[in-house]
Amino acid sequence: MKILIDADACPVVHIAETIAKKHGIEVVLLCDTNHVLHSDYSEVKVIGAGSDAVDFALVSICQKGDIVITQDYGVAAMILGKGAFGIHQSGKWYTDGNIDQMLMERHLAKKARRAKKKNHLKGPSKRSEEDDIHFANALEQLIDRISDSEGELYL
Repeated sequence: MKILIDADACPVVHIAETIAKKHGIEVVLLCDTNHVLHSDYSEVKVIGAGSDAVDFALVSICQKGDIVITQDYGVAAMILGKGAFGIHQSGKWYTDGNIDQMLMERHLAKKARRAKKKNHLKGPSKRSEEDDIHFANALEQLIDRISDSEGELYL
């Protein structure tokens, strides 16, 4: 098991690294050339520029049993198809039971924005310490459940 992080502007990299280190889990940070990162713990893979270059690279290297941290529902759907586990930076787990609904909600929201010709929405609220604690707890629980089930987990 590895933890792969879609690290472009990801606010939970440090939290994930701390938890991974505690469990002895390898971490790979993927970023594009506009967001070059450095880490004392993780392997950093800098992917060429391109709108979805990091997403496709992440899905390409992801293997069954890996944990992927991403806020992209499309990436989440693809990694679930490969037998990996997904978690959003909010702490919400991506599962076979919820990904279709999440993708549909994303599609309907995009369709509504286009109908109103409003492509820019107000961004998310400022991340709080409570958000970080929620993510950390959710990642710990996911790792524990995967470890207990030896990779045969149905979330």
